[in-house]
Order: sequence, then C-alpha cells, then structure tokens
Amino acid sequence: MNRELISRLAHAHHPIAAPLNDESVHRLLQRALPRGDERALDLGCGGGEWLLRALAAHPDVRAEGVDTSEAALTHARKAASDLGVQDRLILHHQAAEDFPAAHAFDLVLSVGAVHAFGGLTPTLAAAREHLAPGGRVLIGDGYWEREPSQEAVEMLGDSMDLPATVDRVVAEGWTPVYGHISAREELDAYEWAWTGSLASWALDNPGDPDSPEALEVATNHRKEWLRTYRDTWGFVTLVLRRTSD
Repeated sequence: MNRELISRLAHAHHPIAAPLNDESVHRLLQRALPRGDERALDLGCGGGEWLLRALAAHPDVRAEGVDTSEAALTHARKAASDLGVQDRLILHHQAAEDFPAAHAFDLVLSVGAVHAFGGLTPTLAAAREHLAPGGRVLIGDGYWEREPSQEAVEMLGDSMDLPATVDRVVAEGWTPVYGHISAREELDAYEWAWTGSLASWALDNPGDPDSPEALEVATNHRKEWLRTYRDTWGFVTLVLRRTSD
C-alpha cells in the first residue's frame, strides 16, 4: 500500500502530523510570528497545515511550502483556496533539502520532518541557509524521556534525551526563545487518531483491495506504540533564534 495514502488516511482526524493539539500549535505560531507580517517557509510541509493556520490567523503573512508529495500539495492548494489564502501561499514540489530559495525567510519551519535532512543537526543547518537576519526557526523532533529498549531505538532511531537535545541545539549556535513539550494527552491523542483513522477507513471500505493491508498497518502500529515506545518517547517543539547573526 502506498505510504503517502497510508499517511493521508491516518491523519484524517489529526491533520497536524505531530503530537500537538490545536492550542499548542496556535501558541507556537504566535511566538514564531511576533510581527504578523513575516515570510514563512515550511521544509517538508506535507498538506501545509502549519502554513494554512499561520495564513488564516495572520492576514499579512506570506508563506511557501516544499514537499515531495504531489498529493499532499494538491490537498494544501485546495485547503488554501477554501480558506481564501491561496494568493499568499506558494508550494514547491521537490525535495526540501534541494530547495533553492529565491530570498530569505523570517520563519523557517520543520516539525516532525527532520528525517528528510538526516536528523536534527542537518535540519538546523538547512534552516540557517534560508533564514533572514533576526528570523526564527520552528522545529519539532522526538526525544527519549527515559532509557529506551533496543527495539524502540531500532524503530524510531537513536535520539537523545531532552537536555541533550536542547544542548545540541545550543551548541549549533541557536537560542531557544520558546518551547513546548507535548503532554501525555497530546502524544496519546495523536497515536489513537493515527491508528484509529486508518483502521476506520479499512473497516468502512471492506471491498477496497487496500483494506486488509491498511487494517494490518494500523494494528501493528498500535501494538508497537503500546508495547515498545509509549512509555519512553516524547516530542519537543522549539522556537529558535540564532545566538549571533
């Protein structure tokens, strides 16, 4: 089954592809867009949910998004048109790591997409290339709340704990000016929505040839979450400024 289709179905009821609720997203965007007239870039924008919310809340913000999924970008275009913000949104169908921006941005976002660059440090390096002096970066990534099992590391990668994650960010020349640690309720809500939305689609469409696989993916993901990483994995989202421009 196509991974893009799985992701689209799994995020049907949780369009922000990260464990953050609407209030947390709103608060982070308010801190990341203090003037309300910034130019924003999302590296790995998916369906453009972060940018759409920024544009809807700030009528003077302009935004660009980059993603390899044409289906996700099509969804973003339609959603932007429905919201009436399409004139302030430009979308690019290409790999985020190869995006040649024509100008600098006041805000660069990458939440839950650092894998596209090979990790947190290279994602910050990419963001720096696109950032205007005095600009902000909004970045979100997972971390280990406690010592993980080897199975969890193999599943989610060799992340650090929260203090080490922040230390790494600071060592790369960034200063956190705001942050959000996803609460247990947000983490669980995201996983229940992911597995439940995909499973519901499979049960609602028993005649679809992808239905058995979708149900199997949802079932396996739920087992992995509950048995392997639920008690050890967390998510942090940071608003950063360059320590010295």
